[in-house]
Amino acid sequence: MRDALGVGIAVGLSGFAFGVTSAGAGLTVLQTCALSLLVFTGASQFALVGALAAGGNPLTAAAGAFFLGVRNAFYGLRLSQLLRLPGPVRPFAAQWVIDETTAVALAQSTRRGARIGFTVTGVTLYVLWNLTTLGGALGADALGDTNAWGLDAAGPAVFLALLAPMLRTATERAVAGIAVVLGLGFLPVLPAGVPVLVAALAAPAVLWLHGRRLGARRKGSDR
Repeated sequence: MRDALGVGIAVGLSGFAFGVTSAGAGLTVLQTCALSLLVFTGASQFALVGALAAGGNPLTAAAGAFFLGVRNAFYGLRLSQLLRLPGPVRPFAAQWVIDETTAVALAQSTRRGARIGFTVTGVTLYVLWNLTTLGGALGADALGDTNAWGLDAAGPAVFLALLAPMLRTATERAVAGIAVVLGLGFLPVLPAGVPVLVAALAAPAVLWLHGRRLGARRKGSDR
């Protein structure tokens, strides 16, 4: 409950920033709220309105947002095994398969804890994200510069607090360290959301090197 509410509230409040950004890109309040209600994945939403604000083609902007959202399908594969939700519930739960719910669910030690974390994070974040999206879209002019609020730092800070206790082995710490380097390194040159996908390459790279080391050790012991 603590992890779920912390993530849900911290990230949910940043919906203000999306509402303001979307309104500034020329979308109506209805269009802005529809994105949060139906798409509900922050990186894809920001990528879409950012491309539109830059004068991009709507179809191209939508395609970019779609490919950013594909990562949630991979989260779903892992969560389906962890949560083992009943069949009729899965289509509704799929709407909440995002970075935040996945992080909280995977941080729990039991299936019951994972289900509670996933559900509470999903409910809290969905409600707050949509309410603050509406507030940002309606009061875009009055809110001013949302970057000055520091909301963009709240989500990453909560993620770091969740992630740090999970890095128990040298392999896990290596994956996290390389992911940070890749994400920050490509941040200035790639569109919003894409550096996160590049950072994910750290996991297979480290695991491949780890596998080669184990193989070399086994060959040495056989001799």
